Amino acid sequence: MPSSPIDTLPRPLAVAMHDAGAANMIAAWVAAASAPPERVIAAGPAAAIWRARFGADVALSDDADALDGMACLLSGTGWASDVEHRARVAAAQVEIHSVAVIDHWVNYAMRFERDGAVELPDCIWVGDDDAVAIARVEFPTVTVEQQPNHYLAEQAHAAGPVPEDGDVLFLLEPARSDWGKDRPGEFQALDYLMERRKAAGIPANTPIRLRPHPSDPAGKFDPWIAEHPGTALDTARAMGSALAQARWVVGMNSAGLVVALEAGRTVISALPPHAPPCVLPQSAITRLCDI
Repeated sequence: MPSSPIDTLPRPLAVAMHDAGAANMIAAWVAAASAPPERVIAAGPAAAIWRARFGADVALSDDADALDGMACLLSGTGWASDVEHRARVAAAQVEIHSVAVIDHWVNYAMRFERDGAVELPDCIWVGDDDAVAIARVEFPTVTVEQQPNHYLAEQAHAAGPVPEDGDVLFLLEPARSDWGKDRPGEFQALDYLMERRKAAGIPANTPIRLRPHPSDPAGKFDPWIAEHPGTALDTARAMGSALAQARWVVGMNSAGLVVALEAGRTVISALPPHAPPCVLPQSAITRLCDI
């Protein structure tokens, strides 16, 4: 197992996480570190990820302001809560080193702003060259460091070789827009895949699995699955296990599409022509609307 960047941080160390992307990256680094963080602040999808990886009995705090006695904060940069932002504000108030993890390639500035108040860390960690370039333009006064993406590497390894008779895995995420069509965007993307899958080289009878986003409520896609024979819900716990059966991986802007690329799968963005284009910078992702 490669060394972990966690081992370079001052101790005692606190981590604060909510959204799944950064939580997965931080958990993989912690698993490879010589010692766990002294305090773990986790809520939402991050709490489930942490307990699945380190045990149901692991101690978690939900108090983002509790950084007493800590020398460093490592935080995620999600949009779905203010847990990570509050922790960065608390770190600045007690003047400890603050490092933030960006796990995607869009909306960088808004990750550090709540109600008009901006709180930047001392250092930003990202996982690839594209993210480094974006972060250095958006945050010229902040140190930006590229770290080995252990999570991406371990999930790609777990996926194994591409199966000749593999199926389609659709990585879902809330679109948070209907793009003027009075139907949630994620369902429009699913419909667009069904309409255009032959053009993408996917045989008509290929099974399709839907992997919901951690924020999706249970049962959200059940009616759509019931209306489309040959589709089913993916229930694999880890991304690597979900990818193992797949030959094609489809989504909108999910970071999971980048994991699928690393695993050698054929990756497609199913955003329809009237939606904003795919924001992922990886040129190997096929845009279904361009076929």
